[in-house]
Amino acid sequence: MIVGIDLGTTNSLVAYFTEEGPKIIPNRLGKHLTPSVVSVDKEGNVYVGETARERMSLYPESVAMAFKRSMGTERTYDLCGHRFKPEELSSMVLRALKEDAENFLGEEVTEAVISVPAYFDDKRRKATKRAGELAGLKVERMISEPTAAAVAYGLYDKTRDTRFLVFDLGGGTFDVSVLELYHNILEVRAVAGDNYLGGEDFTEVMAKLFLHKSGLQLQNLSEKEQVRLYRQAEKAKCAISDNEKVTMSFLYREETMEEQITYKEYEEACEELLMKIREPVKKSLSDAGLKLSDIDEVLLIGGATRLSIVRDFLIRLFRKFPDTKLNPDETVALGAAVQAAMKERRAEVKEVILTDVCSFTLGTEIVVEYEEGKFEDGRFCPIIERNTVIPASHTERLYTARDNQEKVRVRVLQGESRFARNNLYLGELEIPVPPGPKGKEAVDVTYTYDINSLLEVEVKVVSTGLSQKLIIKGQDNEMTDEEIAKRMEELAYLKIQPRDYEENRLVLLRAERMYEESLGERRKKLDFYITAFETALKKGKHEEIETAREELNEMLEQEDE
Repeated sequence: MIVGIDLGTTNSLVAYFTEEGPKIIPNRLGKHLTPSVVSVDKEGNVYVGETARERMSLYPESVAMAFKRSMGTERTYDLCGHRFKPEELSSMVLRALKEDAENFLGEEVTEAVISVPAYFDDKRRKATKRAGELAGLKVERMISEPTAAAVAYGLYDKTRDTRFLVFDLGGGTFDVSVLELYHNILEVRAVAGDNYLGGEDFTEVMAKLFLHKSGLQLQNLSEKEQVRLYRQAEKAKCAISDNEKVTMSFLYREETMEEQITYKEYEEACEELLMKIREPVKKSLSDAGLKLSDIDEVLLIGGATRLSIVRDFLIRLFRKFPDTKLNPDETVALGAAVQAAMKERRAEVKEVILTDVCSFTLGTEIVVEYEEGKFEDGRFCPIIERNTVIPASHTERLYTARDNQEKVRVRVLQGESRFARNNLYLGELEIPVPPGPKGKEAVDVTYTYDINSLLEVEVKVVSTGLSQKLIIKGQDNEMTDEEIAKRMEELAYLKIQPRDYEENRLVLLRAERMYEESLGERRKKLDFYITAFETALKKGKHEEIETAREELNEMLEQEDE
């Protein structure tokens, strides 16, 4: 069975394809969204999803979140003495999704199509595939999130040609893609975005606004208080979408502080973020050679597009109402499931040819002559420019830069900077050339790039015909099978919490968090119900546990309104 997975910054989902179309698979708690949060306690117990998020308020040092933003980097997270890379934390989320899917479907899930932001570079894509493999999933295909959204909207089944812009603002990443559908070909014309912009930044603006109005300083808050502040800011951010003003409350050192924040105040505070949104939209249209008036439809995906402040801005920017017929949180996962069905050659799905573009420019390092006789090395020479429709093959002729030069080194780079050092290094090769005066010998450097992020670099010496090739597999794994198996063994000491335990643990964590946030009679009431539930757990009788849990849950729902 192949499933489609949206591995998100804030939430993740898994979906599969049925005769009625793609469907979201509920997690072990019966919910569609699994928070992309991981917590590890001192005993090595692993909590994933909502349970891990609840632990954030009580044990912030044991929790990691938003690690998708660091995918492909060397950053590590220390959770109660256990160190993890971002892809290892992501693998735990993927493993939980895999288990939920297997429990729901009643069969083994061996493979997944995983979505990635269109603007993810080579390292981030490699890390995502590595996360899937660590979770026990075969990941032969990835799909960019905007393309998955387009497929989910049913555009693969449309009869008329359509140009559309997919606006994807998730919890931590932002993508804009311009796509065109003609016949059964879905072509990505241009992509742009920001891997460090998302809904969490709008939450941070709300938190800072509250701090400013209340006179508090973030550095004076304890780690638990900071977690509590951002939780309340998230609630206020969502509430203000439906109101002209919102009252945000925050428990600070046994005192409840309240501040009223108006929609206008929040909008002004978010102005810088909204301007950051505008630039990738302009860039994608410019790279595609289109104007806003050329766009037939604007599609919104990503949970942050629910915010009124974002939608109001987009209506003004696009001068039209975007299409919001699908749940923005679920669209990408549904599209990934359709792509999984295409890979399985399911008869229910009309095959659609998905073309893509190079998200970043591919080139090499060269020496340039900026004045007669004066040279500067370390400059970047583009060979395949960003937003070139792939597959593509381009050749650049380069010449020797020094007298009696005996070899040419071609460093393969990815990025947009004029300077080689600022771009991503992918690999290199060297080829011998006959020595002679500078500029006499030439090499043809050919880059060939396909839709699977497979880059072939061929260097051919013009005078001798000698050639060398280098293959760079963009989605391939840097780790060997033995290294993956070894790391999976190293992670085996971690004990993923069983399904029947998690529901009980979650309600207890939520109750403990609310107890810490409460005072007076409310705290006494919480203590009574928590004690009753803990007593039932100690007795171990299933019916009593269920009854006590339901009573505690009902009370928590009432008190958390």
